[in-house]
Amino acid sequence: MMKTIVNVGLSFSIVIYGLLHFVTYFYPNPFLLDMLSLSGLAMFVFGVAVLSFKRLRLPLALLFIGIIILIFSDTTFLDGVKNGLRQMRNMVGLLILVPLISWVLREEPYIEAVISYGNKLLNTSRKFYFGMISFVQIIAYFLLFGSIQMVYHFVDEILQDKKGEAWENFKGTALLRGFALSTMWVISIPSFVFVVEVMDASLTKAILQGFFIAVIGVGIALVFSRFEEKKYGVDLTAGLRSEFAEVLDAKPQAWRIKRDFREFCILFISLFGTIFLLQAFLDIELLVLIPLVVMVWILLYYLYKKRPYKLWKQFKEHIQTGIQRESYQLYMMLGAGMMVYALNQTGFATAFIKGMYGLLDVTPFLNLLYFLPFIIIILSFFGLGPLTVLALVGGILGNLDLPYPPEIIVLAVTSGSAVSILLSPLIMPVITLSAVNGLSGLKNGIRFNWKYALAIYIVVQIYVQLVVAID
Repeated sequence: MMKTIVNVGLSFSIVIYGLLHFVTYFYPNPFLLDMLSLSGLAMFVFGVAVLSFKRLRLPLALLFIGIIILIFSDTTFLDGVKNGLRQMRNMVGLLILVPLISWVLREEPYIEAVISYGNKLLNTSRKFYFGMISFVQIIAYFLLFGSIQMVYHFVDEILQDKKGEAWENFKGTALLRGFALSTMWVISIPSFVFVVEVMDASLTKAILQGFFIAVIGVGIALVFSRFEEKKYGVDLTAGLRSEFAEVLDAKPQAWRIKRDFREFCILFISLFGTIFLLQAFLDIELLVLIPLVVMVWILLYYLYKKRPYKLWKQFKEHIQTGIQRESYQLYMMLGAGMMVYALNQTGFATAFIKGMYGLLDVTPFLNLLYFLPFIIIILSFFGLGPLTVLALVGGILGNLDLPYPPEIIVLAVTSGSAVSILLSPLIMPVITLSAVNGLSGLKNGIRFNWKYALAIYIVVQIYVQLVVAID
């Protein structure tokens, strides 16, 4: 009985926080804002009861550090706690709703349709690698890091008879590298959109430059995969063609493939085209606009499919169980928000920038942009994911007057996010990949990708330093 009450309390507090976030964004009522803060505190209380102190040690550590800093800051303690619990409200609202995009993707065999539709273009190991690393970036729009697991399972079904480290390196590096590149340009990746928002950067410029780097990153990955295939001495192309022959013999009707492929393209364009269009005309923060568009888009999809009953069933199941499984990131954002707000009430930002410039005085041939990625990379090896780190770093950088274009700062810090995803065995992308392919996090991360990660860092630094020199 008590377990049921606690579970209901957790789900209820998350839903109330999300609802009050959107209501108070358009109608900032003081009482409702206090209720928003209270529901955030309730999330932590119920979360500890459901997930335990051990599981929540990182977000609780951020929360308590923030509270301790508040005690010694110039703000009143109660106001500080209330504001701290609301500091990352935009991110919490985004994280509650954006994962629901996956409901639509699972309604029809869209991934199978895309692969089947392009099978003639994927008949060599290089072409198939290119297809995987590109496709996972598109699916990341819908599933975030869950795209790694979903695309892996689908590719594994095609290559079900191909086992061994050579094949796992082939599949795993393509998926992990593809997702890492997506964090520099995909608009639904929370860490990317958060940095764009706090730096007040141009969304179009940020996406275009990130996409440019991603294209170069794909090319570099293809070169690396060629040498990796030679190192293992396995003819991957021959293996691919034999497996494709079996899959294509059992493929569904051509008209169904064409229909699902067309629907997938329409879904992709309609969702993100709508976000771009509305962002150009409405004075609404991007972190608020995206989840609102996602809600309407999902509703219209299920109405078009004449499945409103299915949507209601999905919604109930998500409230009862699904929202709890995804709650860890919400706690991280609440904890990070408390710490960021507390630090901003002190002289930390000024001290931080003075310290960085002091370091630059010792190394006059370098500038701040060389070091920003390493903040994210280093903290990722302490178990802090890119989203949490960027919430902390971005919350501080947003209050600084840095002499660089904001889009360049976005690229510098998101490149750190990409490198951390490629290397750290302690954050979710590598953990997710290791869970499905059975290899260790160290092998999937550092061993398979350290050279590629170094190449991405160098490419990004060449680009940002050239832009800064020209500017």
